[in-house]
Amino acid sequence: MAEPDPSDPLETQAGKVQEAQDSDSDSEGGAAGGEAEMDFLRNLFSQTLGLGTQKERLLDELTLEGVSRFIQSDRCRRIICLVGAGISTSAGIPDFRSPSTGLYANLEKYRLPYPEAIFEIGYFKKHPEPFFALAKELYPGQFKPTTCHYFIRLLKDKGLLLRCYTQNIDTLERVAGLEPEDLVEAHGTFYTSHCISSLCRREYSLDWMKEKIFSEVTPKCEKCQSVVKPDIVFFGENLPARFFSCMQSDFLKVDLLIVMGTSLQVQPFASLIGKAPLSTPRLLINKEKTGQTDPFLGMMMGLGGGMDFDSKKAYRDVAWLGDCDQGCLALADLLGWKKELEDLVQKMLLLGDKLKAKTETTNHQLCGLSVPFCRRPGKELEGRGQSWGHSGNRPCAGSLETRSQGRGGLRGLSSGFPAWQSPFRQNPVT
Repeated sequence: MAEPDPSDPLETQAGKVQEAQDSDSDSEGGAAGGEAEMDFLRNLFSQTLGLGTQKERLLDELTLEGVSRFIQSDRCRRIICLVGAGISTSAGIPDFRSPSTGLYANLEKYRLPYPEAIFEIGYFKKHPEPFFALAKELYPGQFKPTTCHYFIRLLKDKGLLLRCYTQNIDTLERVAGLEPEDLVEAHGTFYTSHCISSLCRREYSLDWMKEKIFSEVTPKCEKCQSVVKPDIVFFGENLPARFFSCMQSDFLKVDLLIVMGTSLQVQPFASLIGKAPLSTPRLLINKEKTGQTDPFLGMMMGLGGGMDFDSKKAYRDVAWLGDCDQGCLALADLLGWKKELEDLVQKMLLLGDKLKAKTETTNHQLCGLSVPFCRRPGKELEGRGQSWGHSGNRPCAGSLETRSQGRGGLRGLSSGFPAWQSPFRQNPVT
């Protein structure tokens, strides 16, 4: 049997554990020795798992005021926003799960085993009709971004937004003016669609999919006749590769996390709060406190460190409880941005109304459809560059400095497309 290599760090660490145990059994200071052993094990876990031990406090107080002062300091240059369905609530997006909505009644004829089945890939492959019925009901560009969406846009305009990670599939971040490179759409996008056959995987455009949905025809692949599905993530599907590539680079350099409108129950999205350095402050704007998993258990399960708002050891987490729009307004007020945010909201809503009126006329003329759908903005919105196709799914690219050039100027609307809240409440397979 080979002798242990004394240069092997794990063998060396194990030897130290044994020495500590022997020392405990041979002395009356067993309690002190046990504490030393626990300290050693904590350090071993920290080194082995790469958790780090530095917990520098960067906020002068754990309040919204403290966060605002940190944002205004030289130490806060890169902000990541993590957002969920709660930021779209005030947009009026109906919940297909609620029996009180006509939308739910319209789906009753499909005899769903439970509402969420409409977003399960196995069910979709056998019964795609309910999903496309839902898509038609919610597809028109009738929903507008909220104050919360425009606050994120304002962070971008000021050169502070490193990335916005969204669980939503409503595309309202794009409508508010975020570029594809600003976004990680963790649960996918409607901008492209693919044949579900693994042997085919032919890609189809948004216009092709819209035509099928509004003609009440189940989209079928022109090559193999399999069903064609928008590139949103259903239960049982992998998350986009962009989620993982951006995660690996973004969270090494983030200065502040702002978490809004999410229960932080869906993995792996929820684990993002634990990817930032231990000194990075984290602000939660939500109706209730979330993300408070046991730190050690979270680390052992690979979920990252949970939020700590209330313990004596709290040093970086702040919770502002209430409506997300009001929370963003409160923070903007403390930053001296409130009027700028309100002006941005009003200006963009006015542009959106003008665009809607123009596209309604265009769509009636070209398509003869009774329900308008948003088109790409024209010259009146000063062009937004390419934001279609694969651009939203490409690997993480572009520096913060490059992406923040020209900040402060009002840009046009993104293409406004289907809008509804993310249905995800369980863990998509990854």
